Amino acid sequence: MDGLRFGDYTGSVSALSKPSRTAALVADLTGAQRAAVEHGDGPLLVLAGPGSGKTRVITRRAAYLAGTVTTAAHVLAITFTNKAAREMQERIAALDVEAGMTVCTFHAWCARLLRTHSRQAGIAPHFTVLDRDDRRRLVKSAIESAGLSPTHLPVAAVERAIGDAKCEMQTPEAYRASRPGWQEQTCGHVYAEYEKLRVRMEALDFDDLLVSAARLLTEAEQVRGRLEDRYRYVLIDEYQDTNLAQYVIARLLTRDRQNVCATGDPDQSIYGWRGANIRNILTFEKDYPTARVVCLEDNYRSTKRILRVADALIARNCQRKEKSLRTGNAEGPAVVVVECETAEEEAAWVAREIRTLRDQEERGGEVAVFYRVNSLSRAMEDALRKEGLAYQIARGVAFYERREIKDVLAYLRVLVNPADDLSLLRIINTPPRGIGGTTVDRLVNLAREREQPLARLITEEDVLRALGRPAAAVQRFDCLLKELAEALTLAAPRALEYVLSYSGLRALFGRTENMEDAAAGNLDELVSAATLFQHDHPDARLVDWLEYAALVSDVDTVREGAGRVTLMTLHAAKGLEFDTVFIVGMEDGLLPLRRDEEDASDVEEERRLCFVGMTRARRRLVLSRARYRMARGAAIRTVRSGFLDELPRAELEWSCLEDSAPRAGRSAEEQASAERFADWSVGRLVRHPLHGLGQVLALDGGPRSWRAAVLFRDGSRRAFILEHAPLELVAFDEVGD
Repeated sequence: MDGLRFGDYTGSVSALSKPSRTAALVADLTGAQRAAVEHGDGPLLVLAGPGSGKTRVITRRAAYLAGTVTTAAHVLAITFTNKAAREMQERIAALDVEAGMTVCTFHAWCARLLRTHSRQAGIAPHFTVLDRDDRRRLVKSAIESAGLSPTHLPVAAVERAIGDAKCEMQTPEAYRASRPGWQEQTCGHVYAEYEKLRVRMEALDFDDLLVSAARLLTEAEQVRGRLEDRYRYVLIDEYQDTNLAQYVIARLLTRDRQNVCATGDPDQSIYGWRGANIRNILTFEKDYPTARVVCLEDNYRSTKRILRVADALIARNCQRKEKSLRTGNAEGPAVVVVECETAEEEAAWVAREIRTLRDQEERGGEVAVFYRVNSLSRAMEDALRKEGLAYQIARGVAFYERREIKDVLAYLRVLVNPADDLSLLRIINTPPRGIGGTTVDRLVNLAREREQPLARLITEEDVLRALGRPAAAVQRFDCLLKELAEALTLAAPRALEYVLSYSGLRALFGRTENMEDAAAGNLDELVSAATLFQHDHPDARLVDWLEYAALVSDVDTVREGAGRVTLMTLHAAKGLEFDTVFIVGMEDGLLPLRRDEEDASDVEEERRLCFVGMTRARRRLVLSRARYRMARGAAIRTVRSGFLDELPRAELEWSCLEDSAPRAGRSAEEQASAERFADWSVGRLVRHPLHGLGQVLALDGGPRSWRAAVLFRDGSRRAFILEHAPLELVAFDEVGD
């Protein structure tokens, strides 16, 4: 596939002979690892438990294939994150593989494929890749274009519906045909408007990259055939996280030769909410009846105790392939479970423990704090600052969503793709140049009426005459874009500096020595990121870097070995490891996060997510919860996660942190109330002298004023203030027929 260069690994030819090199590739492997690396033609499924050397097997297999049965140019290795792709490239480079191997992410590969074969795909070659923020804004525009209000039809709900449809490779028409409900029909109508706007601005969102590539391979047999001839051996990492489009791509790339190596672990499938289908890996042997299956069950990361706890948890799932984790590592300390009174005390305790680790050991090892939702990071950040502990937050996406970053990227995107109306609207008056909101609204309405991109519209004489006085400012903006077009001939770092200087953004955001939070410092960091990218990809064009920036994930910015505490969501933790791991917020409603009480597969995915978090720990694992957590301004009584009750007690060191004395800021009366209702939780059975037996549906308020919603046997629902209600708790074994 000529022209597909970004993401290709360029290595060097070793002075060693091929037999010597291939022997060295397997010399230090276990029997199972060696079997996976040396497998020749035909489908291969590698079930790789956490910490089992999966990346080592993939990279060694890629190098082994290139040194025995084929050449590097015929090998394609695909993974999910830029960080994972970069690690694979570095490992392969160390193995002295000849030049030409392609190692990249699914999205990057699909983007390059679509640019190379844009004509067959029916897509403009200079298309813009919409990031999450862009997609949200375009959905809002689509709602308005459909004559609806974002107030009555939430953008997030519509965006989710469009994402679900694309994950199932459904057009707007197919989506509406399969969903008869009013809300679904409305979302389908907005989906059609969204597609119309997206096509007009020559853009693709993340889902489109995959879906368009899958359709191209399905419909253009000549392209598919050429690709399979080039990529004669396809290695796919994290196969359990593939969605329908990725599954189709993998199947079509290996349709004739079937030289596919799928590596993954059903127990680590954690992206069902964004379309990943665990059945892709569970039914691999049905798709490829001649497949060889190799299990990697030896864990080189965690202690025996951590593995026994994690194994006991994941064994509760039904959607999995049976395997057991084992390790030659030390027994290790018990897994610690800590119950604190409040979220603030939980965070303070974790921070103190980290401080103790740092004091006891020279560096305390690498430490991470995981949580299910980002909102839990606030208390942790406050506590770490109070302890004087440096930390980093895995929010790579958030960096690219900062105002100043979005502004400069918008300039570059308009230069690459003049039809990108979203980006042009962002910069048309940034820095301020006298083009007000009324003028912008008139231009937007004209663009909709004429179905023309704004960049073309602002060059037309009749439009400029109609604008009146603001026309001069619009013309100056058009001239600026023409002058900035010089950046298209430059590499990404120089293009950035050029646009920053001549657009006026440098002057707008100023310069400061404070690199922590200043806009100017963030722009300098962006230039540094582009410089590193250019160093790793010398032949990359500006469009390649813009693509890379649009596809960045949270984990891509994590700096390992930096001596700082790492804060991140459990989803971002995938693929990482730390000496000590704290998982906070082990409460029902947080972990597992409740989305659909009736869907057992949701709970199984939440359990897999917890399992992933646990198995990131090398030496120490700590699980914590708070009995009270603030929600909507009130302290809400929580229920501990059911996952804690699924862990083997013999492997745990369970602590309940509580103070018998009244707490600071809490009266003796409040303390007594908290202790009186300590055993109350959602799901408990209660008895009322008039209404009889009931079950607690909800509990909130406290610590002084507790309120409970109760469902009684007669079907009635009643609310009570517990301090004054004649309710008593009833044990399940006290309930008769």
